[in-house]
Amino acid sequence: MVDGAGATIRPFRKGDAEALSALTEAAIRVTGARAYGPEQVAAWAAPYPCPERFAARAAAGEWFFIAADGRDCPLAYALLEPDGHLDMLYAHPDHAGRGFAMAALKAAEVAARKAGLLRLFTEASELARPVFAKAGYSLLHRRDFAIPHEGREVPIHNYAMEKRLG
Repeated sequence: MVDGAGATIRPFRKGDAEALSALTEAAIRVTGARAYGPEQVAAWAAPYPCPERFAARAAAGEWFFIAADGRDCPLAYALLEPDGHLDMLYAHPDHAGRGFAMAALKAAEVAARKAGLLRLFTEASELARPVFAKAGYSLLHRRDFAIPHEGREVPIHNYAMEKRLG
């Protein structure tokens, strides 16, 4: 499927894990730094790169919606779990703000509706919150928590949001 932003939306393919891992780490380190401090970004990015995580999630039946360019290179993606939890929405910083993540998010919603899901929910970062709001998600509450990193607990926050489909 080709979206309005000029990318093809496609599922996960063998060989995507490394590109998605690098995209995620770049998004956190570059884009995330616009809203979070250096310690927060370091803690958030610590699990990446780890291509094996992406391959394992695809093998487990989780749904990837990848916005890819004409060379089939991932620009952005959404990761939807079968219960309606939208766990990840990232765009490579070189392509952020151009509609690619929104296109992936819309594709995830279409698939969720086809699967009969009645609700999508997520934990949106400070920067992703307006994207989800624009897509019709409602804010439930702010989540303040800590990420263990280098022997200490690093405080950070995000936002619980949901979209009713039924």
